[in-house]
Amino acid sequence: MSGMDLLWFFFILMSIWPAIQMRMLEAARMRLMRDLEKKRDSRVIALIHRQETMALLGFPVFRYINIEDSEELLRAIKLTNDSIPIDIILHTPGGLVLAAEQIAHALSRHPAKVTVFVPHYAMSGGTLIALAADEIVMDENAVLGPVDPQLGDQPAASILKVVEEKPIEKVDDRTLILADVSRKAINQVRQTVAEILSHHPTIDDTKAEALAEKLATGTWTHDYPIMVDEAKELGLPVSTDVPDEVYKLMTLYRQARPHRPTVSYIPMPYRQNENRGSK
Repeated sequence: MSGMDLLWFFFILMSIWPAIQMRMLEAARMRLMRDLEKKRDSRVIALIHRQETMALLGFPVFRYINIEDSEELLRAIKLTNDSIPIDIILHTPGGLVLAAEQIAHALSRHPAKVTVFVPHYAMSGGTLIALAADEIVMDENAVLGPVDPQLGDQPAASILKVVEEKPIEKVDDRTLILADVSRKAINQVRQTVAEILSHHPTIDDTKAEALAEKLATGTWTHDYPIMVDEAKELGLPVSTDVPDEVYKLMTLYRQARPHRPTVSYIPMPYRQNENRGSK
């Protein structure tokens, strides 16, 4: 083989290597999900949004809940027998309200038990999906978040507050229109949350309405972290027994790496006295 042939072989290998790597990664993910399904006798569905890098070009791609996600997830639910539990592995900053609502309603209607695992965070629309579960299993340091609607980069509740506190003659038409849309958006999300929570046997209608009011009307900033203890205080069905397979699966959804990693560690569990040098 000549030097030119080797060069061409190298370029061909480099062009297809990202695709090979992705196929190997997808196969590893499927094996872990299948292991968890066998362990829990359930259907496992992963909804994991990480910043990813496009093959070859290396540009970061930011992922959010969208209509494609809801279509795929609804198909997965349709393929699941009514007697089979569903386990959702959820890691997302949120996304399109319509898509999150579709997923949440479909999960709340599934007759068998639905469990949502939150290894790190499920904010905004992710929290809406989690509310549809019979059980939310969170890591001790994982967080949920408020589900108050946002209009672009502005909280709907804050737009309403401007109109309430400012003389009407000093409010421009665009803000008045945004306030009208904000009021409708908040009412719609509040009603959706209350309806989803009402399916839970331990949450009565009064409690569901109160929790919907708290989560959907701008009680906190949109990125406020609702940690495990507070989620329990709110009355959500939360536990912290996350299976090891969930953590292992998350390692197969790595963030796009910068040129220099910002977090480094030896990836193995340490126990007391194991990492101490002998004297």
